[in-house]
Amino acid sequence: MSNTAQLHLRDTPSKRLKLQSGQPLTIGSASGNRLALASQQGVSPHHAVVRFTASHGWVVCDWQSSDGTYLEGERVRRCRPLGDGDEIQLGRQGPVLVFSLTAAQEAPAAARPTKAPQPQPLPKPQPPRCIDIDGTAVPLSQIRSAVVLSEPHHPHIFSWWLLTSVAGLLLLPFPLLFWPLELGALAGWVLLGSRKSHTLLVVQHDGQAQRRAFANRVTALAHRNGIRKAIGQSLETP
Repeated sequence: MSNTAQLHLRDTPSKRLKLQSGQPLTIGSASGNRLALASQQGVSPHHAVVRFTASHGWVVCDWQSSDGTYLEGERVRRCRPLGDGDEIQLGRQGPVLVFSLTAAQEAPAAARPTKAPQPQPLPKPQPPRCIDIDGTAVPLSQIRSAVVLSEPHHPHIFSWWLLTSVAGLLLLPFPLLFWPLELGALAGWVLLGSRKSHTLLVVQHDGQAQRRAFANRVTALAHRNGIRKAIGQSLETP
């Protein structure tokens, strides 16, 4: 008895994808995934991975999803083993994939007809694994490093605050005017000085670089760590 596994969309059972134990199945909206779901709502560019392990069999792992990956209604924090008939939902409102195991029973030796050996076709070359960076597919094998650059939106805000404070010294004879001016300048320095832009910089081996801007540092670091994990680079590197 030999077991094989497959996935299909719950809403479209006729569309099935056979899983290969030696090749992880990457799922997401980016075109570089083996299962690309660009038109499905709620699917992140790199959402989840289904792979085979020697210790736990088939497992599903959350990759870099923004809305989470759910197995039978429970959120997958890292990886969870899969069972026959389990449902994987990509995000709370995303599509549902059904995992199934099929058993192929071999015929007894006496009942099998004797056939001449047929030449085996050469395996098809698999496309390189890629990640999507702001619309550009970059092969993982070509990535040298990934870093996050954080720069202030207003780098000269301290100079303006200092200039305002010095100008306020001219109003020392009128403290009722000086202190509101000083407090307003301090509040502006704190508010504007804390605003930063965060850019994910991915450098390739040929020297080319790809950039993607993020609204907050946490999201940028999550994408950076996902790329480093995929290329086997340490997450502790600054």
